[in-house]
Amino acid sequence: MKIYHNFSEESIGASVVTIGTFDGVHIGHQKIISRLVNCGRQENLKSVILTFFPHPRMVLQKDANIKLINTIKERRGILKSLGLDYLVVQEFTKEFSRLSAEDFVREILINKLNAKKVIIGYDHRFGRNRNADIEDLKKFGEVYGFEVEEISAQDIDDVAVSSTKIRNALKEGDVTKANAYLGYNFMLSGTVTKGKGLGRQLDYPTANIQIEEDYKLIPKQGAYIVKSTVEYSNVYGMMNIGMNPTVNGSKETIEVHFFNFNKDIYNKTIQIELLKRIRDEEKFESVDALKDQLARDKEMALTYIANHHD
Repeated sequence: MKIYHNFSEESIGASVVTIGTFDGVHIGHQKIISRLVNCGRQENLKSVILTFFPHPRMVLQKDANIKLINTIKERRGILKSLGLDYLVVQEFTKEFSRLSAEDFVREILINKLNAKKVIIGYDHRFGRNRNADIEDLKKFGEVYGFEVEEISAQDIDDVAVSSTKIRNALKEGDVTKANAYLGYNFMLSGTVTKGKGLGRQLDYPTANIQIEEDYKLIPKQGAYIVKSTVEYSNVYGMMNIGMNPTVNGSKETIEVHFFNFNKDIYNKTIQIELLKRIRDEEKFESVDALKDQLARDKEMALTYIANHHD
């Protein structure tokens, strides 16, 4: 898969295109992308996703509170595994949002993407103030020589409902449900930084994960069973998201204790997959009580991993 930004690179051959933010790239999205890729192969067209970053709501509504399931880097990685020919990441700006519907079709779909077919939802809206719909797109198709394939209400409902359900599940800490909708494990990606060394004092040394993107959705505070790949090997562990109330923590941290692991990963970027939630974060009466709970958490995590993972 080739990744283009703002169309500055070489031209794309005759293509089949779908358009959207695709946050989560969940099972509903994957169904549409599978249709796109298969259509491209059958009709000898390049399969193209046109996506936008930042999220339009961040730009048009100055919605700093919007939280996304994936960072743009995570989204690229997931899309890469789905057999696409091209991912085009269009920077979403106020200026871009002012393109009229016909300008968008002519300048982007035709001149830049060489679209011969567009696969799009029945409720898709585009152009300045989102004032054009799929019927307008079909009319433009007749003028500019491309076909429009409509994604049904049922398929769109699968997509729309899943994104909302995934976000809500993660806010509630239900990663099992979120992962079922995603079709893969929800992930957190960040740089390993040095913490206060409290984990080491408890005999549970932890890697502090610093996430740069403030728009990334962080699940509900608590303890989770996790998995990561470090130097091509799978490692498992348990992660705490929270304030460390037992030791009077003052800010939210994300800390991972890996089992049977002693490599130096400071300043490395790692991706943590969340497998299952263990419990809420709580304030213990003493550090010893916290250590006892961590031992129980570890035993539960190891049992889960033995039963569910290689």
